Amino acid sequence: MHKTYKTNKTCSVQIDFDIEDNKLYNVKFTGGCNGNLKGIAALVEGQDINTVKEKLKGIDCKGRGTSCPDQLVKALEEISN
Repeated sequence: MHKTYKTNKTCSVQIDFDIEDNKLYNVKFTGGCNGNLKGIAALVEGQDINTVKEKLKGIDCKGRGTSCPDQLVKALEEISN
């Protein structure tokens, strides 16, 4: 399943990813800190979505109450509901 998620309160504006067998693949952030977001995408590649949610939920960037990794969790939670 492919998902496109429009982010909120972050420098990145969109996250695209695929879910297969409850695992995360092909994560791509549009906008934001290119190197850091490529690093996050590489680290979560092939990971179980529940593990990703546990590790990244609630990370804050500059007092915004969210971050690009936290927005990925919000996207994952949206498809889980």
